[in-house]
Amino acid sequence: MTEGEAIMTTSGSDVTVESVVRRVVARHRGERGALLPVLHAVQAELGHVPQEAVPVLAEELNLSRADVHGVVTFYHDFRREPAGRTTVRICRAEACQALGADQLVSYARESGCSLGETTADGSVTVEQVFCLGNCALGPSVEANGRLYGRVGPARLGSILDGTVSS
Repeated sequence: MTEGEAIMTTSGSDVTVESVVRRVVARHRGERGALLPVLHAVQAELGHVPQEAVPVLAEELNLSRADVHGVVTFYHDFRREPAGRTTVRICRAEACQALGADQLVSYARESGCSLGETTADGSVTVEQVFCLGNCALGPSVEANGRLYGRVGPARLGSILDGTVSS
């Protein structure tokens, strides 16, 4: 293992970021434009795209480190740090904005959950998205893949606390 290489433990075995990246790239070898599918697969396996994956991806895909870094930092779907145990995504598209999404963002900030950040205890990551496809029931919020419509500040508080009912 080289200096600075991260080790992640998965299912009781030590797996390096490098080995995960190389395995994922091998599955996509020969595909045109493989970087985006590879980044999605790395994030699916590791929960984020760690900085130490960038040079390995660049080497494996014959790209510059700047090219890989640029893609990771340009697309909001890619996390550079692990997400919290709960991921809350607030829709900021026009329909949800018109129905009060700004109030939800303000409430989240006042609750200590800034957009794009994870709380200090690692419990919640709050992100903004620009359409959840639930425009008729805005403002919409997604929490760990579950979609909620007509969300007001009180309901967002319950979602952030993990106490929302079905």
